Amino acid sequence: MHYISTRDPKQEHFRFSDILLGGLAADGGLYLPVSYPHITAETLESWRVLLREEGYAALAGAVLELFIDDIPAADLHAIAQRAYTHPKFAHEDIVPVTKLEDGIYIGHLSEGPTAAFKDMAMQLLGEFFEYELARRGQQLNILGATSGDTGSAAEYAMRGRKNIQVFMLTPRGRMTPFQQAQMFGLDDPNIFNIAIDGVFDDCQDIVKAVSADAEFKQRYHIGAVNSINWARLVAQVIYYISTWLRVTDGPGQTVSFSVPTGNFGDICAGHVAKQMGLPIDKLIVATNENDVLDEFFKTGHYRVRASADTYETSSPSMDISRASNFERFIFDLLGRDAHRVAKLFGTDVPAGGFSLADAKEFADVKTTFGFLSGRSTHADRIATIRDCYERTGVVLDPHTADGVKVAREWQSQVDSPIVCLETALPVKFADTINEALQMQPPTPSRFAHIMDAKRHVVDLPNDAEMVKGYIESNIDL
Repeated sequence: MHYISTRDPKQEHFRFSDILLGGLAADGGLYLPVSYPHITAETLESWRVLLREEGYAALAGAVLELFIDDIPAADLHAIAQRAYTHPKFAHEDIVPVTKLEDGIYIGHLSEGPTAAFKDMAMQLLGEFFEYELARRGQQLNILGATSGDTGSAAEYAMRGRKNIQVFMLTPRGRMTPFQQAQMFGLDDPNIFNIAIDGVFDDCQDIVKAVSADAEFKQRYHIGAVNSINWARLVAQVIYYISTWLRVTDGPGQTVSFSVPTGNFGDICAGHVAKQMGLPIDKLIVATNENDVLDEFFKTGHYRVRASADTYETSSPSMDISRASNFERFIFDLLGRDAHRVAKLFGTDVPAGGFSLADAKEFADVKTTFGFLSGRSTHADRIATIRDCYERTGVVLDPHTADGVKVAREWQSQVDSPIVCLETALPVKFADTINEALQMQPPTPSRFAHIMDAKRHVVDLPNDAEMVKGYIESNIDL
């Protein structure tokens, strides 16, 4: 299995271990397999037995083997077994699936240590990083950005690991108190929290700017844990497969997914799974008021917004106006034309965006690739949370409520059950839940005292050079 950059017309090949520690390609592109592995109906039915008899970690190991051939299979399975354990994940199924209402299910991705779907990828990534660094005798300094849950998931996955330090950028004041407490309450010596004067897109731009400085990146062993890292998408492909297996009872049945998304990482994994042959009917993009992706899937216009035009909403993990992983899908949509992709994302996006409305490939968005989309507002979230609780007793977090609202809009036009992928537990968004239900969301016992910890965070301006200086001052070469 070899990988290529979305912006490299020469299609230079890399192995999984080569791209694991770097994240972003040197040309600014993102890595994808040269071709996606194919899974047959027979393979899926064998995995159904595997999931039932041996559990999620065993399925994860089998899927990883399709994407990684430069790590021994036995080691891959051991890595998966360490990543996906109970009670680290609160439910024995790791990703249980429950029925919300007729035709709509919830895929519970928030059973991990930080109560967010990001744990699904980060726990595996932590194991991969520690394994590969030990194999190479190297160290890694992770630079990441978070709009909510990525940071805490990364820090919990990396805390205390040998040869790893984490520098996590957050938009100052743009996360909920619970999210801030999860991150800033950690006092591990290998964890560094940095609050940037800006929005998430500014944080993400700093990560890209630092990663684009090849000399700095090499000298200080800079790596990434954001969803630009291919290993994270591989981890997310696994739960699309496990969820399909839990909702269906035999070959040939299709399932659709409604996915709350801002950075396009979660639903990009669904795109990969569909290209592999998983019987996915529709992939439904659910956005909040920051509806850049919804606009594209409806009109063909990808119009990125400035920080000042990015709304602060009650589903803050989706307050994103430049979706990094979107480049991977466009690469596939345009027949893997690296020249076009390099211009679109290297030149046009920094200038404000691009349009494919008149491109012949745009028709394939809905037909070949199965994408639909919708938009949700604060009022929609409140109404959906209230309605689901009153009718089913289920409390949704605001992001998952976005997914349910958009799934309901499309349900009559989709010929398959729809799984809404959960984003986080409601406890992380207490103010919104209280507004909707006039009560506080339940707090799992493992988070009972999380708000009490002393905060560890440094404030920095929206300046990549200042961030570089902070990294330099906290790294021992």
